[in-house]
Amino acid sequence: MEIKNLTTEQRNPATMHIDSMSTIDMVKTINEEDQKVAVAVGPQDDKIARAIDEATKRYSKGGRLIYIGAGTSGRLGVLDAAELVPTYGIKPERAIGLIAGGKGAMYVAVEGAEDSQDLAKKDLKDLKLNKNDIVLGLAASGRTPYVIGGLDYAKAKGALTISIACVENSEIGHHADIVIEAVVGPEAITGSTRMKAGTAQKMILNMISTGVMIKQGKVFENVMIDVKPTNSKLIDRACRIIQTTTGVSNQKARDTLEKANNDVGLAIVMLKTNSDLNQAKNLLKAENGNVAEVLNK
Repeated sequence: MEIKNLTTEQRNPATMHIDSMSTIDMVKTINEEDQKVAVAVGPQDDKIARAIDEATKRYSKGGRLIYIGAGTSGRLGVLDAAELVPTYGIKPERAIGLIAGGKGAMYVAVEGAEDSQDLAKKDLKDLKLNKNDIVLGLAASGRTPYVIGGLDYAKAKGALTISIACVENSEIGHHADIVIEAVVGPEAITGSTRMKAGTAQKMILNMISTGVMIKQGKVFENVMIDVKPTNSKLIDRACRIIQTTTGVSNQKARDTLEKANNDVGLAIVMLKTNSDLNQAKNLLKAENGNVAEVLNK
């Protein structure tokens, strides 16, 4: 389909006169459009759940979450990858964001980069892509050549491929194992897909990456237990997490965290099972480090 015919490129009847609206009407109109995003994402729940389950299988075998995209879509992928490191204590190499044109394209558009399928293949080759990896291809328009090239290369290597677009019957969907298409409709500003389309992609990435991390045991109940307490603020947060989930005093939480060598999950297991350090380590080892699996038995 020609780009001019894509849903993301159509004019929005509700905003035809946004340039002459009062500021408050402008804000209300954009907010009304934004409320349509969650409604558009909702019908994709089954596909998002499948993406989480399939990605979890690969990630558990040492695979990586690799995001590829151009422009806003690429930046959202880089953002999701970067935020997983401090949030869930994973190594930076386990979540990687690739944007057409390289790191510099995060700030300034790189001419022609998104039009090259070969560039994506090179970027993935440089990462030594393997069959345990998960490649998430992002394109609001569903047709970016850089993303198509990346998905094709990933499929050839046996990696799991997931496409995320904001149009129906997206071109990138024909190149992916799992196809997610949240059709948010025309943007408030014609073609400005950093708006509703960007919000939809962010919501979907939030669900996929958070779901994978939950299934890795990075969350107990609804708190992050793999935060790395590397400064006083994070130590305080870690102690509060331990207090919240175990009911002990702040001092007991602090003492146990120290005994657990600043491992929040290990400290929680020690307290919840009344175990010493070695016993708690063995309990976790039996469940591949998953705190929820140990405590929900």
